[in-house]
Amino acid sequence: MKKIGIFYGSSTGITSEVAEDIAKFMGVGSNDVHDVAKSAPSDVAGYDVLILGSSTWGAGNLQDDWYDFLDGLEVLDLEGKVVALFGCGDESMSDTFCGALGELYMRLQKTGARFVGYFNADGYSFDESPAFIDGVYVGLLLDQVNHEELTEARLKEWTEQLKKEIG
Repeated sequence: MKKIGIFYGSSTGITSEVAEDIAKFMGVGSNDVHDVAKSAPSDVAGYDVLILGSSTWGAGNLQDDWYDFLDGLEVLDLEGKVVALFGCGDESMSDTFCGALGELYMRLQKTGARFVGYFNADGYSFDESPAFIDGVYVGLLLDQVNHEELTEARLKEWTEQLKKEIG
């Protein structure tokens, strides 16, 4: 069985709550759910699968705690690890919706990790997203501000998809 670690950055608590929900749906214990503000990039070493989540701020920026963590993470050799991304945003920020996922995805390309968990953004209304790369959304996009009613079903569908993709 593959060991799963969930790492998130959350300013208001929404992304933290989503991380806990993902853990529940994936059968991941609370000891394997990590706030990047209290973690070191080397903490990913013991995991086969990394589920990474960030809220999006300002003009599509990562949640603040991610910057130092990501600086360390992107220089690691993650060959053989599987990475899935999730993010919280506000579709009314219609040019940068869930942009933090795009930054995580792009910056981790050189690590050798294999990405899974591409997901649709049906039901949202925005102009563009930095998380839309090469014709796909690079992870699960959630809008707890305008479409909280879609979250639980999306989480269930995405986590079931992940279980199949991870093997």
